[in-house]
Amino acid sequence: MLNLDSTTMVLVLALGNLALCSLLSFSDHGAPRAPAMAAWSLSRQVQAAAWILLALGGAGVVPEPLALPAGWALLVGGVALESGALWEAAGKAGWRRAMLPLAVLAVAVFLVCYLIDDIGLRNLAALLLLGGFYLLAGAALAQGWRTASMLQRTLAIVTALLALVVAARGILVLVTPDGWRWLSHELLRQLSSAALYLLMLVGGFGCLLLARQRLQAELERLEVVDTVTDAPNRRGFFNTLAPWMALARRPGLPTALVVLDLDGFKRVNDSYGHPAGDVLLRHVAALCKRQLRDSDQLARLVGGEFAVLLPRTGLEEAMIVAERMRGAIETTPVKTERAMISMTASFGVTTIRADDSKVALLQRAGEAMRAAKDAGRNRIHVAPRAPAPDA
Repeated sequence: MLNLDSTTMVLVLALGNLALCSLLSFSDHGAPRAPAMAAWSLSRQVQAAAWILLALGGAGVVPEPLALPAGWALLVGGVALESGALWEAAGKAGWRRAMLPLAVLAVAVFLVCYLIDDIGLRNLAALLLLGGFYLLAGAALAQGWRTASMLQRTLAIVTALLALVVAARGILVLVTPDGWRWLSHELLRQLSSAALYLLMLVGGFGCLLLARQRLQAELERLEVVDTVTDAPNRRGFFNTLAPWMALARRPGLPTALVVLDLDGFKRVNDSYGHPAGDVLLRHVAALCKRQLRDSDQLARLVGGEFAVLLPRTGLEEAMIVAERMRGAIETTPVKTERAMISMTASFGVTTIRADDSKVALLQRAGEAMRAAKDAGRNRIHVAPRAPAPDA
């Protein structure tokens, strides 16, 4: 446990946390923060204040009876808030709210221990509480382990190991007051001090790097995903389409493409506003997905136009799928804030040919869809079949 003999280490921790808070403030000054990131930033500021207070107490600037309990109470609360913020970042929105009363309880337990014994029991309580909250932080970082990046996995493992080092000193002080073999209390103190220092670095810069990594991944996802329907956009659909274009050159089951366009979608936007149009798009996307298999792929191309890739599906089966989607759209109106809107769609159906390009394939399906519109809308039109090869 850091004490008046470790003023230098306390000062290093104080300045390190203060520098980290400054860098964090300057790095995203003026930019809106996610709730989890804002809570994490606040937790680092609380920990910086705690270490500064402990350093001032160690230097005799602030009276020790005030600096020690207040500093360690702030540190326990700050680490608890950091753990809750990491759980919220992992998708557990209720964890930060649950962590606040737990942090208050932990601070109360520490203060009671300090009043009973301001050296031994205080050290034991502080180390066990800090180790426990850091373990919770490591568990939060370990969420989604299978799909997590190597950086996230490393942060989870290192945080958990360092938390165990911090907690181990408190446990060994309780179990073996005189030390254990070569593991003296002075060595344990140095190890726990080093662990706290590394936790500051890992928890600070590591989590900032992880946040940057997640932001980059989200930007890459948005390049291929339509933000309204959460379905692939045109670029994402072309990426999905590429391997099936290659397979079409080999003998085997055909792959079908259905292009549909909502009839009168522009009128909905003009009459009820774009928010109503977005509700309608999400509604139609959900209806269509219910008619598809897990292997099928729905994408929004532009406006009210969607494409559906049907792997290993012939023309006749594709027409059946298209009819199911057409009927679902026609018979299921959507309720918006301003009106109940009924909608129909026109469909074009074709299959991928060996000599197709992406542009030629979509153009052929699009022409079939426009032919359906010209024929009266709310219907399905099949693109001309490929000419039979010469004998």
